[in-house]
Amino acid sequence: MAILLLFQTCRRLIGLGLLSAVVWTAHAAGDVERGKQLATTCAACHQADGNATQLDWPKLAGQHPAYFIRQMQLYQLGQQEGGRYDPVMSGLAATLSEQDIEDLAAFYASQTVAVGTTDPKWLPRGEQLYRGGDIQKGIPACIACHGPNGQGNEQAGFPVLTGQNPGYVIEELEEYKEGERQSDLYGIMRTIAKRMDQEDIQAVAHYIHGLH
Repeated sequence: MAILLLFQTCRRLIGLGLLSAVVWTAHAAGDVERGKQLATTCAACHQADGNATQLDWPKLAGQHPAYFIRQMQLYQLGQQEGGRYDPVMSGLAATLSEQDIEDLAAFYASQTVAVGTTDPKWLPRGEQLYRGGDIQKGIPACIACHGPNGQGNEQAGFPVLTGQNPGYVIEELEEYKEGERQSDLYGIMRTIAKRMDQEDIQAVAHYIHGLH
């Protein structure tokens, strides 16, 4: 029943795409070339094309513009209610204008994500969770919101997961689990992460790294 309710929530959000688009894609236009110039500052951590090689840092290449914009807006809010705080990212985001963020979003969306590999150790459990969930634990399949190839759904606000670095995914799932990150729509990710143990988190994170 829990899985059905969460799956229905995802379906409902996708079905409300026209309404969600007002929130998530209102600022989707951007200048790719200007974004490329701005991204030179970001390259130290995320690489020139947004494919971070440090496994604890997120890949930005290929991400939906609306999702990127929303996360940067949350970093700008920082420790304010509803914001997302990181000592580095919140400081950097505070220096960016709305147009800067739109241009960066356009640039990263134009780049191709470099997909990694899945450690065979984590493949069976990771694939099970991503594609089928776990009925006994009440964990819905990731595929319901993020799609079979991890492409997400921009209008509904679900990010691209394809090839994402495992260390970063683990960190974010742990923050959702502990309630430290609260930027998920309707608390979907917090609800799911609370039902996952450390092995579940590790498995799905490593599976996503090789997902394409």
